[in-house]
Amino acid sequence: MSSSSRLLSRRHALRLAAWGAATVAAPWARAGNLPTDTAASAATWRALSRLGYGPTPALIAQVQQAGGAQAWALAAIDAAFAASQAPIELGGLPGDFDAPLPEIFERTADERKARREQREAKGNAVAGPTTPAPTMTAPAAPPAPTPSALRVADPMRYIAAVARQSAAWKLLAASRPDLEHPLLARMSEFWFNHLNVSIDKGSVRPFAGHYQAQAIRGHALGRFEHLLLASARHPAMLYYLDQAQSVAEGTMQGQQRRGLNENYARELMELHTLGVHGGYTQQDVRELARVLTGWTVGPRQPDGFRFAPRGHDTGVKTVLGQRFGGSPDARVGEAEGVAALRMLAAHPATARRIALRLAQWFVADEPPPALVGDLARSFAASGGDTRAVLRTLVGSSAFWDPAHSLFKTPYDYASSALAATGGPQDEREINQTLGLLQNAGQGVLRWPTPDGYKTDRATWLAPEALTHRADYALALARRRPVVDFLDAFMQPATLRQIDAQPPALRAGLLLASREFMSK
Repeated sequence: MSSSSRLLSRRHALRLAAWGAATVAAPWARAGNLPTDTAASAATWRALSRLGYGPTPALIAQVQQAGGAQAWALAAIDAAFAASQAPIELGGLPGDFDAPLPEIFERTADERKARREQREAKGNAVAGPTTPAPTMTAPAAPPAPTPSALRVADPMRYIAAVARQSAAWKLLAASRPDLEHPLLARMSEFWFNHLNVSIDKGSVRPFAGHYQAQAIRGHALGRFEHLLLASARHPAMLYYLDQAQSVAEGTMQGQQRRGLNENYARELMELHTLGVHGGYTQQDVRELARVLTGWTVGPRQPDGFRFAPRGHDTGVKTVLGQRFGGSPDARVGEAEGVAALRMLAAHPATARRIALRLAQWFVADEPPPALVGDLARSFAASGGDTRAVLRTLVGSSAFWDPAHSLFKTPYDYASSALAATGGPQDEREINQTLGLLQNAGQGVLRWPTPDGYKTDRATWLAPEALTHRADYALALARRRPVVDFLDAFMQPATLRQIDAQPPALRAGLLLASREFMSK
């Protein structure tokens, strides 16, 4: 691309970004003044952008064949559940991240042992005699080809490669509806964010991909209780919130005396279930941590979990008024933990918290209280069945009300832009997108804190961020310049402005429009 073309693209990116910053806060569709076909297009956009990652020609055809957006949405719930019970589709990616957990443990241990031995060898090396420098130096040999960052070409780079595979697969699942059902990808993202772990914690890095593919995806449209238990027992969560090292006070491990770690118990109550105003106390947190003592990783176990009776606190514990423990047999400690998790999953405060987060995820930053109440009642009545709650959601008028708009997060935006252009074409495009997201503050699988990333408009709407999106859109569209099916979802004023620009820029400007950044 010539320097003049790059400058032109940049100017248009800046213009579109400024335009979007000024106008994107308003819903792009208004109730009561839409022709029938426009209203149908708005409903299709809403269904495909909120229950997935935006329209593609194939998905638009599915909506039409289903008889409309709401009919498609209801059918998508059961279809996504069925997809969650099937193995993942890799889309050509290496599948090291989804290998059996004992294999992941073994290969991780092998790399860390090899690195430790390498450091020790360097530390023990004795410098040999120096040799005089030659008077002439031969030309340097050409560098060896760099192996794909997504493949484990070097056992010493296993952990880094697996983490990269995990992020790439998450991006593919969101942007390739032929690989993953859009609603399954969306719900997997929701639950991963709710039960967040981060690959920036070294012990988590090899396991995060397996966590998202098995613990989260496999339960994304099932009962919350089962999802919570799968998360609690997975090595990624056990390492991330330090539950793997929590034991009864005074427990000896080797030559060291260990004790209680409250991190997981606190976040389990504050973030995963009840919420900060859920009616628990610090004493409840400590008691729950005592209930869960002995829950740790099991490198040789198929599910990566092991209960260690020696580390369990056998005393009486009281959590939210319910009594646990008291048996001298520490082996019952695993059952105590399961009972406590089930109690938290079924708690009314949990129903309200999950309902609010789902309404914020799918409807509005400040959703109607009546909708939140309906979702909470559906959650409680169904025993935490995600499908039942989603049926209530898409059956509500609030979900379809054009007055409720959402602004795409960076991940949402990048995934929908990729989906609109046919998905990532090669590793370069995957890496480009992962880099964009890291720079935008939403690195894939890298949210640093347990609370998960924010989804509200105010967090992500800024002129500089919009400029980065526009740059990305223009670069993406240069390789796939035809996205004219998006015209049906644009306001006439937007199309007139885009049509006035050079043809080579029009696809990119569609992807950078305020309509495309909203859902």
